[in-house]
Amino acid sequence: MATDAQQACFEAGIKFGSLYHQFAGTPVSTSSTRSLEAAMAEAIENQPHCEAVDVTVHDDRVADAIDHENGYTELTGSLMDVRMRIEYAGVTVRTRMEMEDGYPLMKLVEVVDGGGSPGAADPNA
Repeated sequence: MATDAQQACFEAGIKFGSLYHQFAGTPVSTSSTRSLEAAMAEAIENQPHCEAVDVTVHDDRVADAIDHENGYTELTGSLMDVRMRIEYAGVTVRTRMEMEDGYPLMKLVEVVDGGGSPGAADPNA
């Protein structure tokens, strides 16, 4: 049987996988980044044990990625930063997505057994 910490890490992986694969390829322009950030965060925060999600889609990266006259590009990991806080059975897991060798990797930042002190809607708290 998995420990609570292992289950919390599993839950974090599920949230990241669903966020990335649900939204990768979504059309995005510099005028839609804020609404897309909110939609992504709110969708994932609906899932069990997900306490906070912070998505930043970088306008400058989106603008640089637009390579045609239609004014948008497709969302990829290189255009955004994501952080999450998952809480399961008194274990708090903090995660982030970062690019490594051109590939978006989801990483564990911290696993705190005992719950820690959750901050309202702040994945860094």
